[in-house]
Amino acid sequence: MLEAASPLLEVQDLHAFYGESHVLHGVGFSVFAGEVVTLLGRNGAGKTTTLRSIMGIVGKRRGLIRYRGRDLIGLASNRIARLGMGYVPEERGIFAALSVEENLLLPPRVAPGGLSIDAIHILFPNLKERRHSPGTRLSGGEQQMLAIARILRTGAGFILLDEPTEGLAPVIIQQIGRAVRELKRTGLTLLLVEQNFHWAASIADRHYVMEDGRVVDCFSNDDLDANREKLHRYLGV
Repeated sequence: MLEAASPLLEVQDLHAFYGESHVLHGVGFSVFAGEVVTLLGRNGAGKTTTLRSIMGIVGKRRGLIRYRGRDLIGLASNRIARLGMGYVPEERGIFAALSVEENLLLPPRVAPGGLSIDAIHILFPNLKERRHSPGTRLSGGEQQMLAIARILRTGAGFILLDEPTEGLAPVIIQQIGRAVRELKRTGLTLLLVEQNFHWAASIADRHYVMEDGRVVDCFSNDDLDANREKLHRYLGV
């Protein structure tokens, strides 16, 4: 009998703090290689803090975060990134004074297999058209594409995406959805925080629901219809 595969990322009893504020209260979930997994929940549920805790950029954290069998608690964020984990924050972090191409080339490679500039231009044609434009000239959707593309070039095999569709036009959301599905097809693993549940349902394998700094439920994408009423209560949609 074959043993079940081990999770690529395993989180158990994760607590996180900003100063004296206790934000996460024993969060636990897992992500397997090649999956797209979402963290769903209302504002303030702890979703972004969970991503920041995984990357080691919260004030204090305790519990277990294991990536590729290695415990991340106690590791600095730069060392976590060099293990092949990339983070695209909600604020995107585009350098306004640099061109699109300069932004793309800025982060160091952390692993072999990162996308070439040509491959990025195929995935996000807008970036090829705007490659000489400064960051200040990009639309919100183009900034989001650039933020994702910049991480893809580094060779990170696991990407954390925070609210990738927030404030974007429907046509741009569709483009990002197509890109995520293509990246999944190539074997990339993604954990994303998302409020647009209908978009998340079009790309994800599994969904964890968070409330008050805890994971309170989990659904596979195949089980969404059977649990739609419960999800509406959780999310207020």
